[in-house]
Amino acid sequence: MLDAVIVDDEIKALQSLSWELTNFSDEINVNASFTDPFEALTYLEKNTPDCLFLDIEMPTMDGFQFIQKLTNKNFPVVITTAYNQYAIKALKNEAIDYLLKPIDTDDLKDTIVKIRKFNAKNYTAERLEKILLSFNDKANHKKITFNTDGKLVFLNSEEILYAESDGNYSTIFLTDGQKIVLTKKLKEVNELLPSNSFFRIHNSYIINLNKIKEFLKTDGYVILESNHKIPVSRQKKSDFLDML
Repeated sequence: MLDAVIVDDEIKALQSLSWELTNFSDEINVNASFTDPFEALTYLEKNTPDCLFLDIEMPTMDGFQFIQKLTNKNFPVVITTAYNQYAIKALKNEAIDYLLKPIDTDDLKDTIVKIRKFNAKNYTAERLEKILLSFNDKANHKKITFNTDGKLVFLNSEEILYAESDGNYSTIFLTDGQKIVLTKKLKEVNELLPSNSFFRIHNSYIINLNKIKEFLKTDGYVILESNHKIPVSRQKKSDFLDML
């Protein structure tokens, strides 16, 4: 049985869709339904259904804006609407399918197959991720793990030069010239890095202490082996010198 959530601003349309889903198939259970998209977003922050049936034309927030605001996207989204001009845009917004109201039984059966395939693939990926993380935790030379762009990146300390803050994002600069952008604040990144090798030298920077080439005491900068020039904040200077 698939647990579904429905979001549709029109109560009659929501009730109709709920009836159609539960009566057309014994494979779907409507777990929750919302006419207010903001209430739905709050619910989905804490709950992960097997699928979401989402209307497009809502006055306070349309369906595509709703998808962009989702913080939890670990479930398939099915667009439901009475208008067929949204099909291509729906697929571009990561919806797995598009159903026209009133819903056709055969179309719904096809959608259920897609939902099950999506969830099976995600389940396998989650299991593999847990296995990799568990192996890394037990490894003799544990690597630093970053989760970004739908993939896990495993790095040794010596591969990292420094990390830089960009508001709610952070960028990891590597010795080979590559960059990794993370949807994490620098404080969160700092917690992932081993404290014996990395130091938050400034509100906006964490450096690899093993990559320092020079410390310009008068100017308050460090020069890394890559020739990157990183400022040392006044508040951090004393602690930094203790680390050296």
